[in-house]
Amino acid sequence: MAMATAATEEDRTRLCDLPEACVAHVIALTSPRDACRCAAVSPCFRDAAESDVVWARFLPPDYRAILQLHQAPARRLPLSRSGSTAGAASAASGSSKKETFLGLTDAAVLVDGAGMAVWLARGSGAKCVALSARRLSLPWEDGEFSWRWTPHPLSRFADVAQLVDCTCLDIYARLPTAALTPATAYTAYLVFATTDAHRGLSFPDQETTVSVGGNAPSRHTVCLRPDAAKARRFRGGKGMDDVDVRGPALRGDGWWEVEMGRLRTGNEAVMGEEVAVSFEMLGWYPKRGLVVEGVEFRPL
Repeated sequence: MAMATAATEEDRTRLCDLPEACVAHVIALTSPRDACRCAAVSPCFRDAAESDVVWARFLPPDYRAILQLHQAPARRLPLSRSGSTAGAASAASGSSKKETFLGLTDAAVLVDGAGMAVWLARGSGAKCVALSARRLSLPWEDGEFSWRWTPHPLSRFADVAQLVDCTCLDIYARLPTAALTPATAYTAYLVFATTDAHRGLSFPDQETTVSVGGNAPSRHTVCLRPDAAKARRFRGGKGMDDVDVRGPALRGDGWWEVEMGRLRTGNEAVMGEEVAVSFEMLGWYPKRGLVVEGVEFRPL
């Protein structure tokens, strides 16, 4: 009986007895975060988790085109660490697929004439996209006196749009769904700052919309610079207590952002399908001092 038990234990196949290609195939079905965790399990897992077979699955199909089209490495992506100007260069010259992947998460790559920034979310590998202010539709009711283009020390792009003066303000952005990762939930953000002399940005008469294809847009009430006292005076004492208003959040890179809405891409890209987002200030009153860097789409 003891001999039979010993023989049975010896005949068992352990995970490390499997071919490396088999283990790599399984790890490739997970995520970049899970692959890094697997690498810490054992030497056989580490070899498989570091292989090009795994990391090629995490790179978007068009990553080579992104690297070929890049104008220059942008400043550090959205929310945290300071920029790594070597990120895009290391992605282009990476000796392994993992190095290429990490290069595309460390720094955004400027494409489309440096009007759009693309990078990868480190945990999932999904594409993130930022449209510069130059790629947005801005109101020009007073011609050149509504906005002025100016460089900004914190911006990833060559210039940003600064609102000089207007009464009607609406900002629109469109992006082909093919530019995003399929079957992925995204959040759209307006990335902005304000000057010390800003005016008309503190009232909750601001609305955002998000839609995909021909679907009805989802609408949300937002406020770029919430100020309850000003809101009460402006709205005849009603205040904003009965209104669900989304406020801004300060990011690690010095910009502010406000969530415009959420969307989900389809399992496959549809030719000509676009994501459309908008920001609109509904009241006809003087506004100035808004600095728009762009609109970002980041996976949840």
